[in-house]
Amino acid sequence: MELANTLRQDGESRGGVLAHLERLETQVSKSRKKLEEPQNTQALEARIHELKCLRDKLRAEVKQRQARVKASTANVEPDQTLEISEQEILERKQENMKAILQAYRFTGISGKLTSRGVCVCISTAFEGNLLDSYFVDLVMEKPLWIHHHSVPVFIPLEEISAKYLQTNTQHFLFVLCEYLNAYSGRKYQADRLQSDFAAFLVGPLQRNSLCNLLSFTYKVKPEGQSFPFCARLLYKDLTTTLPTDVTVTSQGTEALPRMWEEQRAAHENLFFTKPLHQVFTSFAKKGEKLDMSLVS
Repeated sequence: MELANTLRQDGESRGGVLAHLERLETQVSKSRKKLEEPQNTQALEARIHELKCLRDKLRAEVKQRQARVKASTANVEPDQTLEISEQEILERKQENMKAILQAYRFTGISGKLTSRGVCVCISTAFEGNLLDSYFVDLVMEKPLWIHHHSVPVFIPLEEISAKYLQTNTQHFLFVLCEYLNAYSGRKYQADRLQSDFAAFLVGPLQRNSLCNLLSFTYKVKPEGQSFPFCARLLYKDLTTTLPTDVTVTSQGTEALPRMWEEQRAAHENLFFTKPLHQVFTSFAKKGEKLDMSLVS
């Protein structure tokens, strides 16, 4: 009985001590928070004050700058302000033109700055062969305009410039380059036909200035016989080097034998898909050579 009482008293005493310690820890924690709160509040108040000062300083600087700008513009005439603005625009156009020429230097377009603006050179080529070059002298004014050029009169330069020169100079040069390259390519094919394959022709090659309409009579020797064909090639799209319409007919009114009709249809397809000089090169390789006795 005494042992039980002793244990109970000992347990109660221990429990009382632990509870007392927990209460002390709680009080200490509360005391720390109370001590920290004023410090946090003081730090926040100091930061708020610092930001307000910075705001006031920035406001003052903005007002001062606005006052200086207003005072300076009051002494400038409206026409001078407009002139400065237009000059800046022209300078930007010059920088843009330099960037365009830099980007196009591998496509046959080059140029140099002049006192008036920029002189652009367009070098044409076909199948890796360098052909003719053309220049366009642009004046960097408002509006942009062409001072001199060497573009052939049959190239629709005025139409192209009216569409693109003022709104997109880069596209203007790209389209003009397409037209000039296609024209040079068609002319190159016609020249090659006359110079390298004259033996195949019966009579002269007929062509217009744009070289987008060609007509000629030629002979080959299918199956040991020579028969003349008349070809008419039309290039409706002036930016292409292959014809859009091809007509190959026989010379005379008689109906073609089946063998020659097949030959005519094959030639028509060749003219659609290959440059002129390549077509006649294929004739020579296949042994379709001119009966020289009938040409004279």
